Amino acid sequence: MRNTHPGRTYQQDPQAMNAPIRYKGYEVAPSAQRLPNGLYAANLTIGPLAATQTSSQAATASGASTATPARTTDTLRCVLVSFDALDYFFDERHALAYACRWARMWIDERRRCA
Repeated sequence: MRNTHPGRTYQQDPQAMNAPIRYKGYEVAPSAQRLPNGLYAANLTIGPLAATQTSSQAATASGASTATPARTTDTLRCVLVSFDALDYFFDERHALAYACRWARMWIDERRRCA
C-alpha cells in the first residue's frame, strides 16, 4: 500500500524500507529494533559500496553525473560505521525513515567537509 503526496511516494512496508540503499558511494542499512517497552530504536550501518566497483560505477550508483576522483577514492576507503539507538519511535516505519534521513545528512556532511 502506498500513500502519495504531491511529488513523493511513501512505501508502507517496513521490510521494503529495511533493505539496504545506496547513496553517494555509500551503502546504507537502516534497521529498527523492537524494545521490551514497545518502542523501536532506529539503528543504522553505513559503509562503502563494494570495493570491486570502479569509480565510474560508484558515480552512477550515487546519481552523480561526474565524480571527482579524490572524493570517490575517499569514499571507498572509509570503514563500516554503525549507529545504535539514534532515537526511539512508537512505529517501526518512523524509526526506519528517521535512520535513512539521518544517514543522508551524515553522508552529505562528511562529503562537504572532505
